[in-house]
Amino acid sequence: MPSQPDLPEPAHPNIDSMLTRKFGKEVANYFAGSPLNRVSFLRTDQGFLSAAFRHSTTSFLLLNSLAPLAHNPSKLSFASLKDVSPLIGEDPYSKSEEELIQSYNSKITIPQLIFLGLDETKKSGFEWSIYKGAPFFALDITPKGSTEDTAKSLIEEKESKDLKFLEGRTHMSLPAHEAAIYAPARALVDWNGRNPFCAQCGQPTLSINAGWKRTCPPTDMSSVNAAIGGTTDAKPTERPPCATRKGVHNVCFPRTDPTVIMAVLSADCSKILLGRGKRFPPLWYSTLAGFVEPAESVEEAVRREVWEESGITLGRVVIHSTQPWPYPANLMIGAIAQAVPGGEEILLKHDPELEDAKWVSFDEVREALEIGTSGLGEAPGEHYKEGGLRLPPKTAIAHQLLQAVVGGLVNGEAKI
Repeated sequence: MPSQPDLPEPAHPNIDSMLTRKFGKEVANYFAGSPLNRVSFLRTDQGFLSAAFRHSTTSFLLLNSLAPLAHNPSKLSFASLKDVSPLIGEDPYSKSEEELIQSYNSKITIPQLIFLGLDETKKSGFEWSIYKGAPFFALDITPKGSTEDTAKSLIEEKESKDLKFLEGRTHMSLPAHEAAIYAPARALVDWNGRNPFCAQCGQPTLSINAGWKRTCPPTDMSSVNAAIGGTTDAKPTERPPCATRKGVHNVCFPRTDPTVIMAVLSADCSKILLGRGKRFPPLWYSTLAGFVEPAESVEEAVRREVWEESGITLGRVVIHSTQPWPYPANLMIGAIAQAVPGGEEILLKHDPELEDAKWVSFDEVREALEIGTSGLGEAPGEHYKEGGLRLPPKTAIAHQLLQAVVGGLVNGEAKI
């Protein structure tokens, strides 16, 4: 089994506070704890973006079909401006957003570029007003459209240096700080790629705000034979009217889908409910989870999902912690819940999503957390006892929920 990376430290872990004394230390889950300051208010400042893009300390995370460039599964590789300028140009932020919208040409492929933030641990180098730090961008170099050949050349050049693009559905062996940089990079590149057309009128859209919004331009230069950065006296084609160009809601924002995931206790707090999905490896179980629906509170979603999947009726629900999950755009909201007396009978006939569900003792869960954890498709640790319970790795929020419960939460030795 690959080694499991440490989790990120929560913000200000050593500062005493009333909230920490009352509720316990904050839990920071994998994919959270980014070292970058997103300075989201500067995404509309083309001068800032231009300076950050061109600075010598700037790093670019390259993604090919969402696979990040890396030295190995435990270390990302970052590119320089010299590497990416043949593909994206010397300064893609030289024009204002208004000028970019006016000159929009749907036939020209613009590789998706995302500003991720500033690494403020690196104070020397880039400065903008009162903000200091090394800039980080993500760049989609998937070969396509008018930039296909240039993208292929960049991929070949990187792979010739013994670097690789990490394939696979999830990447959970990266150090926590790199995982927290990769997560928004993947989520934003994926979101932009999934939304090339306007949901209102069906016309192609344009990425703006450093990759964090998309807009539906009113005109299109595709009928005009104009190169990138060139000029022409010809008039662009007027596009059909679109409701998104009226009022304040004239852009498309990245989506985040809230998902609840819960450690469920029996009414007497002696057992924990675990479920087994149909694609899970043998003996591998986890906590139950499901999507929050429109006009539904988190607590209601927890109760509904648990009843639908297992037949268990829940009473009190408490939120424990959250985890960004960029596959493709979820926020896992971790909760701990308790069944009501008389509501503990397992019934799987409502929603056939689970292959099995069962109540498990605290001792069995403790042992599995120590020796039986692994990712899906991975072998358990060397001390695993054949036939024993298997659980998710510590990089999964399910692991942290179970650890909180068996680590003393119920008997008062630990707090949420």
